[in-house]
Amino acid sequence: MSVLPLVYRTAALAAAVIVLAGCGAEKNTVEAHTVAVVRTQRMNLSNSMTFQGELYPFQDVMIHAKVSGYVNPIRVDIGDRVKTGELLATLEVPELKDELEGAVASEKRAEAEHAIAHLNYTRLVDVNRSQPNLLAQQDLDDAQAKDSATMAAQDTLKADTERYKTLSDYTRVSAPFDGIITKRFVDNGALVEAGTASNTVPLVELAQSDLLRLRFPVPESETPLVHLGGEVRIIIDALHKTFSGKIARDSWDIDRSTRTMIVEVDVPNPDDTFKAGMYASVVLITQDAKSVLGLPLQALSAGESPSVLVVDSDNRIEEKKVIVGMRTASVAEIKSGLSEGDLVVVGDRAGLVAGAAVTPKLVDLSAEN
Repeated sequence: MSVLPLVYRTAALAAAVIVLAGCGAEKNTVEAHTVAVVRTQRMNLSNSMTFQGELYPFQDVMIHAKVSGYVNPIRVDIGDRVKTGELLATLEVPELKDELEGAVASEKRAEAEHAIAHLNYTRLVDVNRSQPNLLAQQDLDDAQAKDSATMAAQDTLKADTERYKTLSDYTRVSAPFDGIITKRFVDNGALVEAGTASNTVPLVELAQSDLLRLRFPVPESETPLVHLGGEVRIIIDALHKTFSGKIARDSWDIDRSTRTMIVEVDVPNPDDTFKAGMYASVVLITQDAKSVLGLPLQALSAGESPSVLVVDSDNRIEEKKVIVGMRTASVAEIKSGLSEGDLVVVGDRAGLVAGAAVTPKLVDLSAEN
């Protein structure tokens, strides 16, 4: 047998052993799996519902004339800001002036007649007191009756005078509160009827602008969530503004046609930022939890008894059962099972088992929230 082939075979066998040994070493070296983790921390959680509402003036009235007459002049137009008591329009009622003058004259005549009757009666009383039985009792009774009758007539005519004075005052139409003229229905010279019938034309429409009502309907099933003084978040999309408010009142009854209850929030508007008629989104807080331990929902297993995978101090996986409280759209409240600062796996759990070595990669909890 030749020696040279044997040497070759021996060298080849040695090389094969070295290769196999190398392969075995690679199999025995297992790299740790990298996992995304979050650190549990305390946070404020809340659940909410969003309703659509509309802004209305706090007060909004059609101002009618109390008496019939011709408008002369009307002093305001749409967009004018007026103060309480400011003159809006004057009405010409010529016959009312004549009636007032006649009532004043009749009242003066009645005053004079009563003065004479009263003087006559007091004189007769004085005479009867100083000289008893000089005058017939019938004369005293007649004088007293005339005194009373003329006083009653005087009072009646005085009341008529006051009535005509009041009607004359109604020819001056004034603003009942501070606000803005939003509509004007008449011009100078227009004949308007007294606003005692439903078909009469108003002079102007006046709206209060410094305080608005935000009205929004709440479905019947959600009405137990409405509480006076409850805080809401208001979003005015047209102005890109967000601010807070409080529920001021509700209608209490459910509208039979829509099965909703009207709720109102008072919105101060001293700078005229908001306009009546603007739409608003109203966010009502339904659940609220302060400074609770929070965890992204992705970290929880499915089912009624959820668990989480925690990376311990040795960078090994540990499964823990947790008790969950309230849930928001992205975060769950952890009532027990975890401590603040624990590293919890989020995302895919495939291939992760208890005791497995991992390399944790911390992600921002707010990004998961």
